[in-house]
Amino acid sequence: MKIKRIGVLTTGGDAPGMNAAIRAVVRCAKFYGLEVVGIERGYAGLIDGEMKMLDVRSVSGIINRGGTILHTVRSAEFKKKSSREKAYKHLKEHKIDGLIIIGGDGSLHGAVNIYKESKVPCIVIPATIDNDLSHTDYTIGFDTAVNTAVEAIDKIRDTANSHERVFIVEVMGREHGYLALEVGLVSGAEIVLVPEVKYKLSAVIKQLEDGHKRGKMSSIIVMAEGAGNPNIIAQNIKEETDLDVRVTILGHIQRGGTPSAFSRMLACKFGAEAVRLLIGGKNNRMVGIVGGNILSFSIETAAKEKKSINLSDYKLAQMLAI
Repeated sequence: MKIKRIGVLTTGGDAPGMNAAIRAVVRCAKFYGLEVVGIERGYAGLIDGEMKMLDVRSVSGIINRGGTILHTVRSAEFKKKSSREKAYKHLKEHKIDGLIIIGGDGSLHGAVNIYKESKVPCIVIPATIDNDLSHTDYTIGFDTAVNTAVEAIDKIRDTANSHERVFIVEVMGREHGYLALEVGLVSGAEIVLVPEVKYKLSAVIKQLEDGHKRGKMSSIIVMAEGAGNPNIIAQNIKEETDLDVRVTILGHIQRGGTPSAFSRMLACKFGAEAVRLLIGGKNNRMVGIVGGNILSFSIETAAKEKKSINLSDYKLAQMLAI
């Protein structure tokens, strides 16, 4: 089937660089003579038929903007087959020959259903600050989120040093610690706590006390939100030691902001490759970067396989924290 009109949407949690990806998709599609339909509010908008035509001017001046001009909603409704059938009807009504879906793990699983049930060609562009998708070293937005968190921790460390305190800094990551590990490593955190690695609070306390005995006047603990309750950990440390402990939860500031150069670069390359894949008849694919090379993989394979945390980086963070 010859591709004449494609749809593009952003789904799940927003990630810095999504707008750059939308821009790349639209402009590359126009370069090849395709029409582009922007689907608003992700899978929810697909169910409701919220669509608008996009041209090169529609995406002017957005490469440096965080968030997504198409907006995004986490759609529980899309898990129902009856709701997905409404979405397929809208795709047919708007004569959309292929879909480019920009998002994370939930977006990937949604794409699997779309292709299986409707046979509409789908290409997934991985965009999530969690960096938890298999078959790609990096996702759009991860680098920006790391830089945002590191900048915040650099400032927190100034206060920690001034007041001789321990700071527990919680970053996003309910199920995975990719963000926490990278942030902890490059910010020089004394301790990194992630869901994938079991830890004993007694060992954390001993490490803090040993550091204090060696002359450390302050310490930073970076933890993923899925690694425990930072307030309970802080309270236990206070009860067991004489250390002054504070908690900072970075929250949604990690999702926003101007995308970094690397996040923009991924967005440009992923967007262009997604369009080329559709034109070339290569459907049911997720774009990724592995070893510096832009590649693509079956979305079914990418959805099934889980990405493992880099334990060598975890050990390196421990080594450098002495």
